[in-house]
Amino acid sequence: MLMAFAAPALHAEYVVLRNGQRLTVTGYQILGDKYHLQMKGGTADVPVEQVLAVEPEDVFTLVPPVEVSKEPFGDLIHAAAKRYSVDADLITSVIAAESNFDPKAISRRNARGLMQLLPATATHFGVKDIFDPQENIEAGTHYLSDLLALYKNDLALTLAAYNAGPERVQRYGQRVPPYAETISYVRRVKNTYNQRKSGPPPATRKAANATPRTAATGGPEQPTATSTQFQ
Repeated sequence: MLMAFAAPALHAEYVVLRNGQRLTVTGYQILGDKYHLQMKGGTADVPVEQVLAVEPEDVFTLVPPVEVSKEPFGDLIHAAAKRYSVDADLITSVIAAESNFDPKAISRRNARGLMQLLPATATHFGVKDIFDPQENIEAGTHYLSDLLALYKNDLALTLAAYNAGPERVQRYGQRVPPYAETISYVRRVKNTYNQRKSGPPPATRKAANATPRTAATGGPEQPTATSTQFQ
């Protein structure tokens, strides 16, 4: 029996092996007792009993960097940025990677809404309607603010914890967990964030990012996510 599967052009898949290894594939076939994997640069055969699961990779197309005020939900992002002292550009970059600004997005792990909150996380932050853009952004930004405080404004660890959970960051010695999805997520969000910060900031962006103060200046308990702090 032969079954063939091809991943969409912008949607790769992971083949998870029992030894913990994750292989990124663009397609695969089940040939008898083996998986015939199609990967960039070649193919490989893996015994069926060594494959634990095949998981889709959540990848969204990055949106072009524009003023936050001109993007979807810009006013809500500004309000949350001011309330929780988190850079509006960082919030926007996370939303772009998490849901591509789709307020009804649902992941295979049941994360929901613009900032892809798990139901338990949403409940923790008092969210009543997880698909409501304002509630979702408020809770997601609150969570980002807590993580920034926890990791002393280390952006890579903050994003890794947002994606994989703080317990996994702790498990790997306060480092980005060696999961392909998490590593890719951190890279994508940081790239988008840096792109947004690389150009001349418009007046509206300056205003949005003027309120938060850095931890070094003796500001509020919640830290500021600013480009000068992140490496």
